Amino acid sequence: MKTRFCPSPTGMLHLGNARTALFNALLAQKEQGIFLLRIEDTDQSRSEIKHIDLLQHDLRWLNIHWNEGPDVGGNNGPYWQSQRHAIYDNYYHQLEKAERVYPCFCTDQELALNRKIQLSRGQAPRYPGTCAKLTAKEINDKLANGLKPALRFKVPAKTKIEFTDLIKGTQVFQSDDIGDFIIRRADGSSSFMFCNAIDDSLMGVTCAIRGEDHLTNTPRQLMILQALNLRAPEYGHLSLITGDDGTPLSKRHGSFSVNEMREQGFLPIALGNYMARLSHTYDSQKLLSFTELSENFQINRLSRSPTRFDMNQLLHWQKEAVMTLDVTSAWQWLGDEIKAKVPTAMQNEFVEMMRHNILFPKEAAHWAKVLFNDSLLLTADQIAILKEAGKDFFAALLTGVEQHNLDIKAILNQVKNQCSVSGKQLFMPVRIALTGEQHGPELLHIVNLLGKEKVRKRFHHALDLAGT
Repeated sequence: MKTRFCPSPTGMLHLGNARTALFNALLAQKEQGIFLLRIEDTDQSRSEIKHIDLLQHDLRWLNIHWNEGPDVGGNNGPYWQSQRHAIYDNYYHQLEKAERVYPCFCTDQELALNRKIQLSRGQAPRYPGTCAKLTAKEINDKLANGLKPALRFKVPAKTKIEFTDLIKGTQVFQSDDIGDFIIRRADGSSSFMFCNAIDDSLMGVTCAIRGEDHLTNTPRQLMILQALNLRAPEYGHLSLITGDDGTPLSKRHGSFSVNEMREQGFLPIALGNYMARLSHTYDSQKLLSFTELSENFQINRLSRSPTRFDMNQLLHWQKEAVMTLDVTSAWQWLGDEIKAKVPTAMQNEFVEMMRHNILFPKEAAHWAKVLFNDSLLLTADQIAILKEAGKDFFAALLTGVEQHNLDIKAILNQVKNQCSVSGKQLFMPVRIALTGEQHGPELLHIVNLLGKEKVRKRFHHALDLAGT
């Protein structure tokens, strides 16, 4: 078993492509096979080295590691398509000798006009075969005049192309509905469907899971490989990920690049668990490691229907992932801003408090500011709540601190009995006085992190506000 992921480095790695990489990697590991990474950078005008580097970094961050490909090597390189032109040229020559291709001099304007005419007649757009009728003399004359032709694959007439899709089942296409298609552009660059098919075969790929937008490429690629007597992989086409409006997930639904999600503080195991369940069902609803996801991956559990992106589900897995972090890992995840504010001696308690109350480091940054700054900014509504609690309430709190130190349970019980308050009337003024927030982490952690002197100072400040 050999699977592959073959991205084009023309932008950042997004959720949909990351899911494709994940499924191929999970399947390869489950079958004790090989997962191959190939960089399809034939579009030199759009491919950038920074995208290649970031893409590899994103995959490794997601715990997706390749057994063959860039930085790893293997027996089937090079693994950048931009370095494989001589290989493609060899197969173009074979097709030319077999008369399975012909030069096409049609301009973009001519092709667009043909397409427009076909659509106006209710016909599916396909190449009408204009240049297939050119004589050798006509071809030589055009070449002599400096015209640069594309190369079209000659599709056999009245032929049925049938294959079994690993996800969607039996697929049947008619060659007459396809039309002759370009396999080399006029500028000499290879088309996706040609070099992708050639490389899959030469690199020994046995299973290619990819997006369903490639489904209509499959009959073309099968015809190319058959004409060259090359082995084709089995293909499986994943259903699309859609937004809430049912349309394919895109930037208008939000930012879903892996890099941006990492910078927001998403944890790789959270994103991996969520992606693994987009179109695939698992019996276990627990947070699973990459190995566990792989062991329980079954290609026949991949859905044929579009799957909807659900932010609530992603946040559920983020919460599960945060809860599994040990203190050291959590401290690293929280980042430098928090490390600079939280005293080292209070690191463990701060992490323990945050683990149960946040999803992202920016939320912890807020609480670090609340707890370790000297003063709080209270709103008019919060001050009104302090005044409603009254001076006697905060005087009782201060007495409780002197008698019980930071035993917040004992302090609150004393105030409850002394002032005859409970529930919201007890807890909300205390929270506001200590944190400037009406909700938040357990008061036990709050007072421990503030320390006795700061607790007293904040209760005194609340007492002053309550009496104004």
